[in-house]
Amino acid sequence: MAWHFVPSWTQRIYPNRLWRKENSQDEIYLTFDDGPVPGVTDYVLDILAQRGMKATFFMVGDNVRKYPDLAKRVAGEGHTVANHTFNHLNGWRTSNRDYLENVEECTKIIQDTLQVSPEFFRPPYGLISSFQAKEVSLQMKVTMWDVLSGDYQKGISPQQVLEKTKKYSRPGSIVLFHDQQKTREMLPKVLLNYLDYLHDNNWKTAAL
Repeated sequence: MAWHFVPSWTQRIYPNRLWRKENSQDEIYLTFDDGPVPGVTDYVLDILAQRGMKATFFMVGDNVRKYPDLAKRVAGEGHTVANHTFNHLNGWRTSNRDYLENVEECTKIIQDTLQVSPEFFRPPYGLISSFQAKEVSLQMKVTMWDVLSGDYQKGISPQQVLEKTKKYSRPGSIVLFHDQQKTREMLPKVLLNYLDYLHDNNWKTAAL
């Protein structure tokens, strides 16, 4: 089972990666990985629109290729679109050349489809070599998270996901959810309640 928070010592090991925004007093940075995926991403967009909230979507390039209209909706509604590789690659298991080419392929499909250049990159699984991260950082900010919802995990209840995410969220946190098939059933049981929690604490949400 993955940690629901990233210890400060881990963040100190990789200081050049964005883990949280320390200067934020009342904002939570919602992020969603792996989309766009029909039936999931559009649900998230509907909920955010109802609340007037913004988020950052780390998109898999091949999903942008398959669902360009959904990707365009994300950008058109004022959310930040970011790079999550073209094929959701594990950097530790991929050669540097293949990995960096895959990252560039994702950037290109985002540029061609949305007419924007991604400023942020998140490595799938959080796994990227130091060399890969250094090269990617020449073009984009390597962005991690300090709160992991665990929405994709098997054997964990919606209430556990919600309570753990609430427990570790604090102003400046970058909170990671997923808009993918594995979370299709979980998100509707968690996201609205989490957004209510943010509202009750007078916290805003913001895109990176």
